[in-house]
Amino acid sequence: MLDDGSNAPDPGDISPPVRDLQDIPSVEVISRAAVMLLSAAAERLGLADEDPDTSPHRDLDEARRLITALAGLVTASAEYLGVHAAPLRDGLQSLQKAFREASAVPDAPGEGPGEKYTGPVY
Repeated sequence: MLDDGSNAPDPGDISPPVRDLQDIPSVEVISRAAVMLLSAAAERLGLADEDPDTSPHRDLDEARRLITALAGLVTASAEYLGVHAAPLRDGLQSLQKAFREASAVPDAPGEGPGEKYTGPVY
């Protein structure tokens, strides 16, 4: 686009408008962070690949850290998340179970990633 001084948006620009962080509600910021942690943990568990057991992306040490961070965030902010809390908790629990299944030597109940915040996952 040539700058004609009008400051009019380029009609060919399809990118979403940039929002100031101060304009984004806290529940949206928390939810976005949780979804990012959820997605990253799923990648590290190899769940995005056809065969998680042979995934080149599998890294259980990294997955443990991400799942624990997600558990802390979801637990600490559950009261603010409203209708978003239950799906995030479900996703977290699914990751915790997938981690347990992927581990050669599963952690004892209550010792898995994030379980100090969520309680034991079986």
